[in-house]
Amino acid sequence: MIQSHPGARRAVARNLSLALAAGVALLAPAAQAQDYPSKPIRLILPFPAGTGVDANAREIAAKMQPLLGQSVIVDNRPGAAGIIGTEAAAKAAPDGYTFYMGSTGTLATGPYLYSKLSYNVERDFMPVSLVGVLQTGLLAHPGVPAANARELIALSKAKPDSINVATQGIGTHSHLSGVWFAFASGADLKFVPYNTSSPFTDLLGGQVQLMFDGLPAAAGNIKAGKLKLLGLTGKARHPTFPDTPTFAEMGVADYEPLAWLGIMAPAGTPQAMVDKVGAAAEKGGKAADLAEKWRSYGGELVGSTPAEFGTFIKSEQAKWSRVIKRAAIKLD
Repeated sequence: MIQSHPGARRAVARNLSLALAAGVALLAPAAQAQDYPSKPIRLILPFPAGTGVDANAREIAAKMQPLLGQSVIVDNRPGAAGIIGTEAAAKAAPDGYTFYMGSTGTLATGPYLYSKLSYNVERDFMPVSLVGVLQTGLLAHPGVPAANARELIALSKAKPDSINVATQGIGTHSHLSGVWFAFASGADLKFVPYNTSSPFTDLLGGQVQLMFDGLPAAAGNIKAGKLKLLGLTGKARHPTFPDTPTFAEMGVADYEPLAWLGIMAPAGTPQAMVDKVGAAAEKGGKAADLAEKWRSYGGELVGSTPAEFGTFIKSEQAKWSRVIKRAAIKLD
């Protein structure tokens, strides 16, 4: 009988141990994902409690909870146009128990408005799911002598520097959407920033004539006839506002600003956990009652996969970066 050398036996034993360790390592993520989540999940929101965005975040969190079997707790971290909460999320441990609700401003326009951000969207985050989008509308006081955006464009050109447009501050969605419209249509508009107060009171009172914005805050006043809706983004007319033409119908084809919300994870979060939370957000985003609520104010719940949301973010960044560059806007 041939006897194996003691050194050879030790080598075989060592190789077997390494193989077993490798097998355990491969099985660990699967087991981890199967047991996940085992405690509440935190969803950082870079906006104040009580706002419309906060309500949206809490609604989708409530739909995700039964699908995940754990609470999804909204953690409001407002300040500095969303930068404070976004930075906190970027620095959070990638353990699958901290996620982040980003927006057009923090993920698509902010990186081009600020040159000294401490976070980088592509480097510091992983896409999870696009929650929903809000179409952008051109709101007008009833006294404005225009029935639609086409007539408004003609009016602005006939009376240069006479039409005032309220914005919620330089670099906000309402401002950038208006700037984009002026570029795309050639309209002559004068922007009035309301940095610390809401412009809606002055718009309703006629102190300013126009505003570009999503419709949640204005939908009731539109239906009551206190504001006019002269145009709306989208490939087709919105079912809640069937009499309002799209901007594309009125010849402003290269104009598609959207306000949107989506869930991100800190970079390095295990993909299996991202996929599980993404699946809950995707399914929760298809809830009939919530979808109807979003539809009532010009929105659409989406509920996308991580890959779809990643593609969407890049597309949005490309659009907004062109507008910001052309307008030469920098906020630092």
